[in-house]
Amino acid sequence: MKWVILFLLLAPVTAAAQPCNCTASFEWLKKTIETNDAGFAYAIERKGEAAYTKHTAAIRAQLKAAGTRTSCAALMSSWMAFFRKSHWSITVKPGSTITAGTVPKATWEKHSTDTAKFRRSLQSISSPGFEGIWTTGVYTIGVEKKAGGYIGFILAVTGGNWKKDEIKFRIDSTTGRPATGTFYLGDYSAVPINSVTMPDANFLKMDNFLLRRVYPSYAGNPVLAADLELLSSSGPLKKKIGQETILVRIPGFDGGMKHAIDSIFTSMKDEITSTRNLVIDIRNNGGGNDDSYEKIIPLLYTNPIRIVGMALYSTTLNNKRMEGYLEIPDLSDKDRKEINDALATLNAAKGKFVNLGDSIVYTQVFDTVYRYPENVAIIVNQNNGSTAEQFLLAAKQSRKVKLFGTTTMGVLDISNMNFVDFPGNEFSLGYCLSKSFRIPEMAIDGIGIQPDYYMDKSIPQDQWIPKVLEIIGEKVALY
Repeated sequence: MKWVILFLLLAPVTAAAQPCNCTASFEWLKKTIETNDAGFAYAIERKGEAAYTKHTAAIRAQLKAAGTRTSCAALMSSWMAFFRKSHWSITVKPGSTITAGTVPKATWEKHSTDTAKFRRSLQSISSPGFEGIWTTGVYTIGVEKKAGGYIGFILAVTGGNWKKDEIKFRIDSTTGRPATGTFYLGDYSAVPINSVTMPDANFLKMDNFLLRRVYPSYAGNPVLAADLELLSSSGPLKKKIGQETILVRIPGFDGGMKHAIDSIFTSMKDEITSTRNLVIDIRNNGGGNDDSYEKIIPLLYTNPIRIVGMALYSTTLNNKRMEGYLEIPDLSDKDRKEINDALATLNAAKGKFVNLGDSIVYTQVFDTVYRYPENVAIIVNQNNGSTAEQFLLAAKQSRKVKLFGTTTMGVLDISNMNFVDFPGNEFSLGYCLSKSFRIPEMAIDGIGIQPDYYMDKSIPQDQWIPKVLEIIGEKVALY
């Protein structure tokens, strides 16, 4: 049974509900992390008890001033950042009523708009700016100038919770400083945006959120636009470049993309194994499920791949996740026995790390080493983390593989997130259950994985793929 995959499939565990305020929520968070998080002791070991005490005191001093759920969550997130860069989350749950100033979903602020009239108003704008009609994912969003900045409001939506006219984001463009903002996620929780830019006349970038202009359309840089289109793809893409190179774009490894990734590498297996170069672009791929790349590795394989395992931190709360596996529909008798055996092992070692595997390291061996692809270039950047980094650790053991780009995010050592609701149901907490046996000798967290070919700042982002093609000897231009 694949414990890592199972950990990603189950719904959050819910803690018992009781009255809550920001101070009480923080104290519950602190106790929960100290007792259950697999990375807590490791962070204290690296940074020291004194630094932790000072950091906690600084956060506590600000709690009483937190008048809204958003500000409370921001403070708790600042506290969590002490332990690691990512693999944790504090999410405001829609509809909760922690303190004054909270806006429940039912009364979410709206900007009522006649779409046709708004579209006509945009015709008078001669130069490209934030105002316009944009699309990202399932949303078509209008952006209109208001005092102090801009608002983005829903014009149309094809799925999810959001409704027409609801305000999806705000942009603060106060004169004299770079534009910032707030973006509201699918569950209506707020994400602060540190940078709002237009890399091209027809693209709007809000940190890692990318929107494409629908109207009005302006002349832009076709090469940059093509690269941005590639980066903004919602699913895997494939492209043949000349006769010697295949390009595959993989924006994520989450379970929802597994079928599409499998389909590409299964349907193109004969073509990939008869083509000299394979370029895999995983820029901004933040991870997902290890199973999502299982069809890729055999095509890159040259020699046995050593995969270092992990240990689970056993506590009463953490082990509830394992208990949840028993509720999986149509569970086989064999799997049920394995889960019960694992539970017995975990419950007998509370407060300790437990290896449920047969060894610390296991070796992956395939029967075939394909002649082609001869060169495998994987394009990476600072937004690659978690499962994306696990993929790179396996892939780069092949003699065919080279990494191109910048150092990855470095969020892999402490992993396997578990999600529980705060008392009172105002917030959801995500924290980690496992620690890799690689650390401390081969730590990735806070360090990342370095590329073989560094794409320095003199190479614009839209020129990364052309530069990779040049290095591997492909003479046909991508754009």
